[in-house]
Amino acid sequence: MSELISVLDTVADRLVVPGYSKWGYRLRQRSWSGLEPGALRGAAAVVTGAGSGIGKATALGLARLGADVVLAVRDERKGEAARAEIVAAVPGATVLVRHCDVSSLESVRRFAAEIDRVDVLVHNAGVLPQERTVTAEGHELTFATHVLGPLLMTDLLRSRLAASSDPRVVLVSSGGMYTQRLRADDPEYQEGTYKGATAYARTKRMQVALVPLLTERYAAEGIAVHGMHPGWADTPGVAGSLPGFHRLTGAFLRTAEQGADTVVWLAAASPAPRAGRFWHDRRERPVHLLPATAEKPGDVAAFWRYCAAAAGLR
Repeated sequence: MSELISVLDTVADRLVVPGYSKWGYRLRQRSWSGLEPGALRGAAAVVTGAGSGIGKATALGLARLGADVVLAVRDERKGEAARAEIVAAVPGATVLVRHCDVSSLESVRRFAAEIDRVDVLVHNAGVLPQERTVTAEGHELTFATHVLGPLLMTDLLRSRLAASSDPRVVLVSSGGMYTQRLRADDPEYQEGTYKGATAYARTKRMQVALVPLLTERYAAEGIAVHGMHPGWADTPGVAGSLPGFHRLTGAFLRTAEQGADTVVWLAAASPAPRAGRFWHDRRERPVHLLPATAEKPGDVAAFWRYCAAAAGLR
């Protein structure tokens, strides 16, 4: 039976619609073991973009496993509302709200300076602008939010992660990244006609490219870095940014909790999942499905140099 489910899992994944939908989740869920109750008791977790959707669902899942959770949010009112929901669902949970605009490197620096300890760091904050937008620091908005901000935050929290007995970092990507190659030649989308959905997918591809790079960078400290995509989930972000997609796929969409499941699993599973990999529904997935998206020689190195310089990494 497990072999059949594995085959169906792979077929569903490659066909996209069955694998990314709520039906793919339900199929795969049959073979999963539950996480240990209290698996994160005493652990400190940070979740960006935790005011709604997958971020809020992730924070709730981590709190249910005993973690103390910091909701890193741009809109503190949404953050406080999310906090109230989580505490109502998990009485006694320690949940804090902290302001952080992940697209702003200065905001990320201020936020990181407030964090005393962290065992789990989840990079979930996301944007999908319809027009090319530049931050106050001069960076294209999706690139700043999905790439530079998470990169800088992880590096600033490096010593605190290293102090943990089991530090884990999760980058929440998107299945849309499969349509794009790594644009090391134009990381901030300065060329061609700007399309928000393309910018989103490009930067989600960049997040996946960061996973092995950061795994190697932090290997000596034992910091495990994971990438994942949640499938198609019914969240306020999807409804607001992609209304046409939301209308067409509404019957297929997962709940935010289903989308967040693999994030929580990566944060809490024992034994720990293999670092430096890309996951969906608790299983390692290929990072390329189309030959045209494969990296060209030198792309990854050029991409890293640009990002490290832009984020001011040493």
